[in-house]
Amino acid sequence: MTQLKEKFLVDEKGQRVAVLLDISDYERLLDELDELDAIKAYDAAKASGEDSIPLEDALAEIERNRNR
Repeated sequence: MTQLKEKFLVDEKGQRVAVLLDISDYERLLDELDELDAIKAYDAAKASGEDSIPLEDALAEIERNRNR
């Protein structure tokens, strides 16, 4: 898990209303979210029970559709 060095912006009542992050922490969070999205998509595809096709075939199909 990412260790964050966050800072909070508070309103006049002392309630937290925003978070400030170092840009490196923000970028690391985005990378981790991308990885989690990929894992979620993989799990969903695996659980669907649908047939899969080899990567090369999928890429060829994408190229054919792109060139139309």
